[in-house]
Amino acid sequence: MIAKKPNLPASIMESIRKRNFRDEDVVYAAARGETQAIVASYNVHKCVGVDGKFDPERIAQVIGEIDADIIAIQEADKRFGEREGLLNLARLELETGLVPVRAGLKEQSHGWHGNLLLFKKGVIGGVHKVKLPGLEPRGAVMVDLDLEGGAAIRIIAAHLGLLRHSRGQQTRMVLDLIGKREERPTVLMGDFNEWRVGNRSSLNTLRSVFGPLPPAIPTFPATLPVLALDRIMASRPGMVAALQAHDTPLARQASDHLPLKALINIPEA
Repeated sequence: MIAKKPNLPASIMESIRKRNFRDEDVVYAAARGETQAIVASYNVHKCVGVDGKFDPERIAQVIGEIDADIIAIQEADKRFGEREGLLNLARLELETGLVPVRAGLKEQSHGWHGNLLLFKKGVIGGVHKVKLPGLEPRGAVMVDLDLEGGAAIRIIAAHLGLLRHSRGQQTRMVLDLIGKREERPTVLMGDFNEWRVGNRSSLNTLRSVFGPLPPAIPTFPATLPVLALDRIMASRPGMVAALQAHDTPLARQASDHLPLKALINIPEA
């Protein structure tokens, strides 16, 4: 389940098939004057696995397996009450190097409407929390990151609604927000709750900025994935070099979604 790019050397594609986006890939990116990074999206289902067990440690181990440079987490907080965060962020940073984007959030919460964004290296240029329209409480986090080597990227992490009408409203709001800001390479990722393809898909709205949608990679349910609810897309052609579900025995147990990850090329400014 990999979106192959014909210009990628065979050695890189073999590395991707082995779930290792490192080593040869970094050399390849540097030769093209690009920064290459791994991004991922993971709905952790409030740390409740398919076996019904609440186990944040198991989720942390899957995040460690993915080894992403930037990862968007959905359902990172309790749903009711104080919306308390469910992961041990200090330990996660120690073990993986991932630092949470916490700007303007309540101390006890990890994410905005459950959306948590973590990254390893870079400087945050701005954070914008978005309350998405619809009957359900949904949100998105927009973060501008300046990476080492001069590359700049915008990440939008979102969790869209269960209703098709709401998803249509929400995708239009995301495009409106992008249009009001200075243009920069943008990656949009998250649990979009859209299983439809073709003309009926609410994601068609995004084509005006993100172009042809990337392949639909099944990530749900984790034990036997058939629905492509989770998506990663980029605003410039060629940015998404490879795309796959992170399918391991642990990932199939830890949540009802498999993580989705992508290898991206970021043009240096």
